[in-house]
Amino acid sequence: MTAAETIGFIGLGVMGGPMCRNTATKHAGEVRAFDMSPAAREALRDAGAVPVEGVAEAVRGADIVFLSLPGPPQVEAVCLGEDGILRHGRPGLLVVDLSTTTVSSARAVARRLAEAGMGFADAPVARTREAAIRGELSIMVGADDATFARLRPLLGYMATDVTHCGGTGTGQAVKLINNALVFEHVAALAEMIAIGERAGVEPARLLDAVSRGSGDSFVLRNHGMKAMLPQSYPERAFPSTYVLKDLAGALELAEDTGVRARVTETARDYYAELVRMGAGSQYFPILLELVAGRLGVPQPAATESAGA
Repeated sequence: MTAAETIGFIGLGVMGGPMCRNTATKHAGEVRAFDMSPAAREALRDAGAVPVEGVAEAVRGADIVFLSLPGPPQVEAVCLGEDGILRHGRPGLLVVDLSTTTVSSARAVARRLAEAGMGFADAPVARTREAAIRGELSIMVGADDATFARLRPLLGYMATDVTHCGGTGTGQAVKLINNALVFEHVAALAEMIAIGERAGVEPARLLDAVSRGSGDSFVLRNHGMKAMLPQSYPERAFPSTYVLKDLAGALELAEDTGVRARVTETARDYYAELVRMGAGSQYFPILLELVAGRLGVPQPAATESAGA
């Protein structure tokens, strides 16, 4: 890797925008920024990124292309579609997918790109939008050793923790497992808060007490204390529709590996019910309101957003 390598960055949304900004600010070479939204592209100009108007312009002549997209269909379309990376990229191009997709999709895309002489790494990210803004994400990478060594300094523009998980697809495997654990834990915490409240324990007292014992956790201190207690479930945070996408990926992986993931299935059913009841666009810890029988009752106005 050389400092002057040209980078294309495709997908400038809630997470992609801050990641691209950190990359453009810290990288010595050109960084081209593309999103379907002209405003999202222009918002990166002050960071030194070069706004471009299509995938072809972002990819043509680039050395590395980062993707931050909603899911497998979008990643596959950008990589393999008629006007995508497969058509416009040159041999030697390295595609790095920061999106959360599935293991099978990551490996299929990698195979197709390899046939054209292009490399691929799956590198999904964890933590919140605020962490993305600060450049303090956690990134889980599936790639061979040489590719990881090439990528590691670039991922350091966006993350404080970069973990090499193994070969292609293992980054997605670790990310799906991480997210499934969070979603399952939120569901379990929602049940316990509802039970405690009906037993006469105020939720704030319950979480304070549990946080001092062996039941303490990241989910309790973040999703529990910052969302469930104040009943703050903003629309622009991580919604249950996204939860279902990730849980579907985790369950697909479980099936492929021959494991019956019953806890994950239960969590999937919970979040699917939230979507059916019209709460699918709100921050997913709103599951507490479903478990407690309060869904549909007006909640206090939410002012902050948070990530998975």
